[in-house]
Amino acid sequence: MSHILSCTDGSLYAPSVYQHSAWAAARMGAGVKVLHVLDPHRELAHGGDLTGAIGFDASAELTQELVKLEENQARVARLKGKAILEDAAKQLTAAGVTNVETLQRHGTLVDTLEELEPAAELVVIGKRGEHCDFAKGHLGGELQRVIRTSVRPVLVASRAFKPVERFLIAYDGGPSVLKAVDFVLNNPLLKGLHCHILRAGRVDDNARYYLEETAQKLRAAGFTVISAAEPGPPEELIANVVKSSGIDLLVMGAYGHSPIRNLILGSTTTTMVRTCQIPVLMFR
Repeated sequence: MSHILSCTDGSLYAPSVYQHSAWAAARMGAGVKVLHVLDPHRELAHGGDLTGAIGFDASAELTQELVKLEENQARVARLKGKAILEDAAKQLTAAGVTNVETLQRHGTLVDTLEELEPAAELVVIGKRGEHCDFAKGHLGGELQRVIRTSVRPVLVASRAFKPVERFLIAYDGGPSVLKAVDFVLNNPLLKGLHCHILRAGRVDDNARYYLEETAQKLRAAGFTVISAAEPGPPEELIANVVKSSGIDLLVMGAYGHSPIRNLILGSTTTTMVRTCQIPVLMFR
């Protein structure tokens, strides 16, 4: 059975990650593997490297006690991760997922995903993680690294889950968004949902031609499609369509040189996240 890789750190976004994973699993007929990664460097960064701060003159007894303390911190982190995974399995099962597997790994999330994601159909992760500054609206650093390196579609869960009825493709004609369109056409995840496709930014006759060509492919596949080409700042136009059309999911290319892709990973990241406040399905 195919599976979805659901990444969790037990943060405030975790329940939404599980709900988005369950929704995707039901539509794709897939199981869910829940991944929790213990990153020793991250744990030390937030808990403090105690032995490294005492200097060469510290007594052997003090050094031993600090080593024990760090070992206890590592044990607590493992137990916390186990509890997070048990809770994830419970929530996913309650949401109707019949095939749930939990994985706890040591290392970095990016390195772990590099190993595991080729066998998955989809990666699901929260917009912000445990150590992100919610007050400032920062996007999680781990998320940005995942998007830059992922070989699979990445579904970025919003703060709260809402059933998806309408999705918007932010179309720029680039390789990443063409990959997204191919996924929409051939994967059951979005079948039967209302599709909007928007070309924002620089618009000419050539852009309109390829936009309409893509819209026709989607219509031929059974989608009800509303297409539009609008000149102007992509972030403003996308946000306006999301709000005015009741869009539940944004589909877009995740990394590249075009203005639209740079919205997610560039300087306007925070603005885009705050404005849309919906899940984003991204393709690199």
